[in-house]
Amino acid sequence: MLHFIDGRFPVEDLIPFMIFSIPIIAIIGGITSGIVKTLTEAKMIENAQRERLAALQAGIDIEKLPPLPTLGRSSGEMLAGFNPAAAQKHRAQGLLIGGLITLFAGIGIAAFLNFMVDGADGDRAWAVGIIPALIGVALLLSSIIVWPRGSRS
Repeated sequence: MLHFIDGRFPVEDLIPFMIFSIPIIAIIGGITSGIVKTLTEAKMIENAQRERLAALQAGIDIEKLPPLPTLGRSSGEMLAGFNPAAAQKHRAQGLLIGGLITLFAGIGIAAFLNFMVDGADGDRAWAVGIIPALIGVALLLSSIIVWPRGSRS
């Protein structure tokens, strides 16, 4: 028996629609965010170059101006006194944070499904939470591997 919302849309089709709409929205949001970031960085570089041209025309020594910003994080760090140990520590901290969040999300999913699903068919539904929990453990292990030696604090 199909239940309709206002006689037009079956309720049974709403759940799959919602499930697939979340990753699609996340992907579109990520792409949009990347485009906006790139356009903003390009505009900053353009403005800095115009500032340098104006300073040069006014007879100001351009060596006194700050260095030009660059697109992308790695190239900007290379020009601005890149510290490899700090970059390695930053990457390890990102993996640590991501690992903790993913681990506890997996544990939360497992606990949620353990309490919500009952019956003979859903006795082991909680095991779905093991997948993100193991991904979290892998991220934690990779943060330990990547962490710079001699600076565990």
